[in-house]
Amino acid sequence: MATLELSGVKKSFGDVGVIKDINLQVQDGELIVFVGPSGCGKSTLLRMIAGLETVSAGSISIAGNRVDHLPPARRGIAMVFQSYALYPHKDVRGNLGFALKHAGVPAAEINQRVSKAAEILELEPLMERKPRELSGGQRQRVAIGRAIVREPDVFLFDEPLSNLDAALRVHMRVEILKLHQRLGNTMVYVTHDQVEAMTLADRIVVIRDGEVEQVGTPLELYRHPANAFVAGFIGSPAMNLLDAQCVGDKVLVGDQPICAANGVAGAVQLGIRPEHLSLSEEGVLKGTVSVFEHLGGESFVHLQLPDEQTFVAKLDGELSITPGQTYSLSVKPEHCHVFDTHGHRINN
Repeated sequence: MATLELSGVKKSFGDVGVIKDINLQVQDGELIVFVGPSGCGKSTLLRMIAGLETVSAGSISIAGNRVDHLPPARRGIAMVFQSYALYPHKDVRGNLGFALKHAGVPAAEINQRVSKAAEILELEPLMERKPRELSGGQRQRVAIGRAIVREPDVFLFDEPLSNLDAALRVHMRVEILKLHQRLGNTMVYVTHDQVEAMTLADRIVVIRDGEVEQVGTPLELYRHPANAFVAGFIGSPAMNLLDAQCVGDKVLVGDQPICAANGVAGAVQLGIRPEHLSLSEEGVLKGTVSVFEHLGGESFVHLQLPDEQTFVAKLDGELSITPGQTYSLSVKPEHCHVFDTHGHRINN
C-alpha cells in the first residue's frame, strides 16, 4: 500500500494541452475516482500514472518515491483495462500467473499468489476454463485477479465495467468495493459514470477539459458543488439549472420567489435537484408535464415552465401523472443552489 502524489502534472500533444497543471494527493488505502465527460483527460491522466504516457511537466510519486521517469513495470502499479485483454489460448490459471512467470517469479510463489487471488475473486471452479468459456463478468474478475497477483502498491482501473450489461455492472461494482475493503490497497478508478463514482469513491475528482473542477467526498460534491458543471454532473437525474433573477432579497423564477438571494443581484442560475421537488398545491414552480417516465418505485416527470424552461422532478412511483396537465411543485430553500451566469457557486 502507498500514497500517490501528482505535482504540477501536465500533458501536451504538440501545442494542445490535454492535462493542465494537476495537483493531487491520494492517501494510503484510499479509493479515489476520476470522473468526467468523454475527452476530459481522465484516462490520459491514469495512463500517465501507469507510465503508458509520458509526463510533459510536473512529477508523479508513489510511496514518496518519484516514478514518472520509471517504466511501468518498476512503478509498483497494476492496471485493469476496459478490455479484458486475456490470452485466449490460456486457461484462467495460466492468465493469472503469466506475468509472474514472465518476471521469473518462482513456481511455488506463483501458485500461492494465484490461489490467493482465485479465492478472493471466487474463481476456483473456473481455473481450467479458457476465456471463450467465461461470461463477461467472469472475464473481468480474471482481469482483476491478474492485477491482484502482482501485489502492487497502487491499483489502476480504466473504466473496467463499461463493456458489461447494466445488471452485471451493478454486481461488479459491489465486488470491486468488497475487494477494496478486503485488500485495503490504494486504488485509482476512472469512469464517466457518476453513479459508479458516487458508490465506489472515498473521494471523487471531477475533471473537465484537463483541469480539476472539484475534489471531495461523494456527499460533499452532492451537497456543495463548487460550480454548475459539478452540480449538473453529480446526481442522477442531473440537477435542474434554471435561469433566474435576484430581485431584492429573493431569487425569482419568472415572478415566483424561490429562495433568499443572500445579497446577490441580477441574473443567476438556480440549481434544484429533481429529488428535492415535491407536488404541492402551494408550490411555487408551476409546470406543464411533457414527459412522464414511470420506473416502478419512482417516476421522473419532465415539466415546462411558462417561459419554456424545462426541469425534471423525481417523484413517488405510485403517483399517476397526466402529460399535458399543469402541476405545482415546491422546494425547500435550503435545497436550492445559486450560481452566477458563469457557473460559479455564489451561496453556501
